[in-house]
Amino acid sequence: MGSAIMRAVICVVLIESFSIVPGLARAQTTTSSGSGSSSVSSYQAQLQAQLNQLEAQIQAQQQILNQTQIQGVSLQRDIAILNAQITQAQLSIKARNIAIEELTGGIQSKNQTIGNLNVQLQSELASLGAIMREKDQLDTTSFMITVLSSQNLSTFYSDLETFDSINAALQQSFNQIQGTKQTTQQQETVLQQQKDTETQLLRVQQLQEAQIQQEQNQKNQILTETKGQEKAYEALIAKNQQSAAQIRSALFELTGSAAIPFGQALQYATLAAQKTGIRPAFLLGIIAEESGLGANVGTGTYTVDMSPANVPIFLAITANLGLSPQTLPVSKRQWYGWGGAMGPAQFIPSTWALYGGYVSPTWQYNSSQDRVGGVSGDIPSSPWNPKDAFIAAALYLTDDGASAQTPSAEFEAAMCYLAGCGNAGNRSLAFYGNSVAQLASKYQQEINVINGS
Repeated sequence: MGSAIMRAVICVVLIESFSIVPGLARAQTTTSSGSGSSSVSSYQAQLQAQLNQLEAQIQAQQQILNQTQIQGVSLQRDIAILNAQITQAQLSIKARNIAIEELTGGIQSKNQTIGNLNVQLQSELASLGAIMREKDQLDTTSFMITVLSSQNLSTFYSDLETFDSINAALQQSFNQIQGTKQTTQQQETVLQQQKDTETQLLRVQQLQEAQIQQEQNQKNQILTETKGQEKAYEALIAKNQQSAAQIRSALFELTGSAAIPFGQALQYATLAAQKTGIRPAFLLGIIAEESGLGANVGTGTYTVDMSPANVPIFLAITANLGLSPQTLPVSKRQWYGWGGAMGPAQFIPSTWALYGGYVSPTWQYNSSQDRVGGVSGDIPSSPWNPKDAFIAAALYLTDDGASAQTPSAEFEAAMCYLAGCGNAGNRSLAFYGNSVAQLASKYQQEINVINGS
């Protein structure tokens, strides 16, 4: 190959290569995506501002609730409480939807960045290949051919050095892009996990919307029956005052098990309190909330709705209890993730194993490690047995500090029960802790009636 032809080939490769050397590549990326990135950032800033505003309004409604609930019983007070609960729940739903939308936007932005980086990587890999082929051809060119082509040795070695320089620059750029891609993928994974957590709570949102409607109906009924008159409201309260016998016989709804009388549920909660230090009314609030969620999600089967990782544990539990796995209800799988929660306390198999004595990795039952059975007296314990379910929930909650019996300790324990302690401080999830607290307050009043206090 003649000297002029060789340099022409080199020029072509150089032109192709310079379009994607590190500095120029970054400049092109910045130019093409700058306006889009600015638009995305602006949109996310607007979403965050809305979210901050909603969270401030939620906190304001909580302060209204706190201040109103310490007042004496009155029509005005109870209507104010209902209004605050309704408003707070509606704001929580809006906040969660905004959080999900914000996370979705972040994930899309990361996906776009990864796509652009993939294009750059492919382009640089192609350029590297071209350079290596040309360099290999230069390396294999014999000195005799070089002399015959009238190309002097200094020009020949200058061409080799040029190839080496461009190759090094491309390798550096390739490594930088690869590192950026890996970092972006990690960020996308974190965002996706956050989105999954938020999205899973949409099942709770369905129940919360039903609670809003129930509270609105309650408010409308009160106003209809009393016509806004305080004396008529006092008469209505007296009329609806439940006796201890009525409360004891009222059915307490459970998920995965038949409903039981409230008096029996209170016995289980009292036993759990004696053994763990948890407040019975708070435990009743948790079980009622979880049973409501379970009923809202619906029932399924382990073959369809349970995570494959939990199936061996589930089969070990049912085999040890002598139960047919095909006939036992578990929570139904939703579009956002696996179901498979068992019984009134809605424990997934892997969590029940920790409290019910099933030891990893074989999941063999060990009665000495059955913490639930050690308290309830049922060996082996069963997640579908209401008494065992109450004990298991109490143990889980006291492990998270509920035995302190303070409002803050109970709230945090409830949040851990819902989404893990890592999410206990997530303000957009606070509706769950608030709902449990409201149920606990209701059950405390009924317990007071039963105890004559």
